[in-house]
Amino acid sequence: MKVVVLSDTHAPRFWKACPPRVAGHLRGADAILHAGDVCVGWVLDELAVHAPVHAVKGNNDGPDVEAPETLELTLGGLRVAMIHDSGQSRGRLARMRARFPEAGLVVFGHSHIPMDSGADGFRIFNPGSPTDRRRQPHGTLGLLWIENGALAEAEIVPVT
Repeated sequence: MKVVVLSDTHAPRFWKACPPRVAGHLRGADAILHAGDVCVGWVLDELAVHAPVHAVKGNNDGPDVEAPETLELTLGGLRVAMIHDSGQSRGRLARMRARFPEAGLVVFGHSHIPMDSGADGFRIFNPGSPTDRRRQPHGTLGLLWIENGALAEAEIVPVT
């Protein structure tokens, strides 16, 4: 199962329409996860043309973004949790493990800083932002491959 992970697209200020390099990764996706700060609801509709979209609300999302604050779901047999703001970096892995004890993977955003970290079969993953890179060298998104109920591969991909 191929899952594309996005966060912090910040439309329409930074995301006027799906950037071509992002759209290229959406082709063939089985699911899309958006970890918040979509900002306007039409982005989720735009993404849904490619695959089913699962999203959480970010601190900059407007009232037309219909998404919960947190979400737990199963993708390809893997238990996945989502939250926009995972808090300070110090203690994040342990804090997310305690908050989502059933999850094997927690996807988050907010910082615009890509991250893939884990220990003992538990992983946290921030795709960064494809459009508002801030102090990062590139805009990024995440790709996950889930096989037999486990995360087989995770990748942070530059798109700018």
